[in-house]
Amino acid sequence: MDKIPSDCPYPGCFFCVMKEANPSKRRASVLKFFRELPSQDDDGQVLPISGLWNTAMAHPNDPEFINLGIFECMAALIWKGLKNRRWLSHDQNIYIPYYAAHVIGSYTMNMEEFAERAVRAGVIPPLVELLRGRLTWVEQRVAVRALGHLATYPSTFPAVADHGEVLELAIQLASSSLEIVYSHFYQFVDRRLGYHCDLLTRGMGGAEMESRKAEEWASQLQCWSLQLINCFAFKPEFLHDICKPEFLAKLPGMWGGLVNENSPAGVGLLRTICQSKLGRGHVASISSVLEALCNIARSSDDWQYMAVDCLLWLMQDPSTYHKVIDKIAPTLIDLADISTLGDYKKLGDTIVTVLQECMQQNGSSRNSISSHTKEEIDELLSFKQKMKSEKSMPKEDLHIKQAAALVVKLEGNSLFSSGNIEGAAAKYSEALALCPMKSKKERVVLHSNRAQCYLLLQQPLAAISDATRALCLHSPLNRHAKSLWRRAQAYDMLGLAKESLLDAILFINECSQSSDPDLSLRQNKVPDYAERLVKKQMRAAWLFRESSLKHGGIHCEGDASDAFGQEADDSEWETVSESDGENDERREADDETEWKSGGHREDAYEKS
Repeated sequence: MDKIPSDCPYPGCFFCVMKEANPSKRRASVLKFFRELPSQDDDGQVLPISGLWNTAMAHPNDPEFINLGIFECMAALIWKGLKNRRWLSHDQNIYIPYYAAHVIGSYTMNMEEFAERAVRAGVIPPLVELLRGRLTWVEQRVAVRALGHLATYPSTFPAVADHGEVLELAIQLASSSLEIVYSHFYQFVDRRLGYHCDLLTRGMGGAEMESRKAEEWASQLQCWSLQLINCFAFKPEFLHDICKPEFLAKLPGMWGGLVNENSPAGVGLLRTICQSKLGRGHVASISSVLEALCNIARSSDDWQYMAVDCLLWLMQDPSTYHKVIDKIAPTLIDLADISTLGDYKKLGDTIVTVLQECMQQNGSSRNSISSHTKEEIDELLSFKQKMKSEKSMPKEDLHIKQAAALVVKLEGNSLFSSGNIEGAAAKYSEALALCPMKSKKERVVLHSNRAQCYLLLQQPLAAISDATRALCLHSPLNRHAKSLWRRAQAYDMLGLAKESLLDAILFINECSQSSDPDLSLRQNKVPDYAERLVKKQMRAAWLFRESSLKHGGIHCEGDASDAFGQEADDSEWETVSESDGENDERREADDETEWKSGGHREDAYEKS
């Protein structure tokens, strides 16, 4: 190495090499550095590796280091850490396998050409060893990330698949990753490995920061495992290994959580599985998966369209539609007023066409649809026919129908205020029958008000259906605040914490942007009733909840820093005082006037 500064204590220092002004000399020095580094035992090796880690993340498409042998160097360093435990425990070498695997993953996430170079450099075998758990879950996380990138490309997928254990290891890791991170790191605060803590927080946080980052990394470990499995799921020859009932049943519960919302996680893998006939056959046979897909399709989740894809493909398949139609049709009917969702430009029309085709197939086959499902589909078809007929109806007639619907709605409001909830629900149904189909704003109000009636009548499924219809009619989609809140309460009645949490959070977001004085957050203060529900559901939907119930709460010296590790005091979920409830008992149900405060009606879900 030429012209190394005299104040540098390390001969051949990588950082000094990178300061070389002559490009050809610098390339020659970097090439020599990559070749010699794995065989050296000097102190301070982690410094250049961490520098390479930063460079790879900042410039993943830069070919300079790829051409000079960085993949060969990183693979050799991982092998060295796996085979030479004395070297691994010396100085700060424990960090090196993690950084090396991370560098491989960063340089292969965008460029297929780089991935091909990595495979030729022999990176897959050491990554598979890390995936086995030869070191710790921290190294498994970056190994599954790198292998997921390599498996994404057609030219490098076969090299990953040649290691037959990769798919099985990824399935095991997706199923157990949360429990591994909880029991090996999160649970015992005073037993956490120092280098894990440093990697999680970069040395700038205490136990609470470590816990938050551990939850994020655990979610990534699971989601990246699912991403790797997803690459295999596109190949029919691997579906039998993936579509085991016990694994499929777990997929809907695998989600990125609030810390990793950018990953489709379990529903993304289910969507890939449902693209094949074999996969649809497996999914159609598991009732719990169908039910979960229906919940996701109704939800305001970013991945709603993926669940809708699954439902439509199952309905369009002649070999599965008769198995699923009674479970799926009610959800699709609730969504029939959506115009645009994901790649769908006229989703409602697509849903109507699919249901019509299923009815026609049913008429020519021995497989029967239940009479209740037939009635619901016929009702939807009649509504669509009504919409067509209204296009040729004189405007005066439409105004008369709209005025009549308003009168009936006001009668429903009066009944609601007097405590006749069943009568109010009936009036809202009558008003919906009268209200013109194109009067979407009025229909949003009617569906939302009827959803509130069903809530108070302890009929959460009916409330979810009406709230969903209101959200589908609303523009923008899924952003009608009061319907979000009502559906959040209905989901809570059914114990669907994740769905309730997402709706409650969206409700608060809508309130913060609303011009409605009944909904706007005074002084940016979240309503007490909404805050209570969000806290409750965050505990119930907590990523480590099942693991904490299995292994016990958080253990540390002194008080635990994360309240999610312990069961909440039931007193926190008490409803408002009786006097508050009595004051709000006679409030109208009309969408323009209700929910002025966090009183009895808002907290009715807590008494269920």
